[in-house]
Amino acid sequence: MIRKDFMPDYELTATSLANALGVSRQTINELIMGKRSITPAMALRLSRLFGNSPEFWLNVQHARDLWESEKRIQKELKRIHPLTV
Repeated sequence: MIRKDFMPDYELTATSLANALGVSRQTINELIMGKRSITPAMALRLSRLFGNSPEFWLNVQHARDLWESEKRIQKELKRIHPLTV
């Protein structure tokens, strides 16, 4: 999302984004490549920079984590049948 939606709109490179956030370029590269999660501290940095809430960024991360988990355990989930009252 950062790479596709935010960086182009603000004409940011990985280096300029890293500088604006006060983190390393490696941190940004790992983040935009999906190899690093958005932590609460990073959510605070991103929200300050882009003018939205830290909860926005944490919710984005949470949604991605759920999506990846669902893909990973899809077969196991299919074997679970909902309970009825």
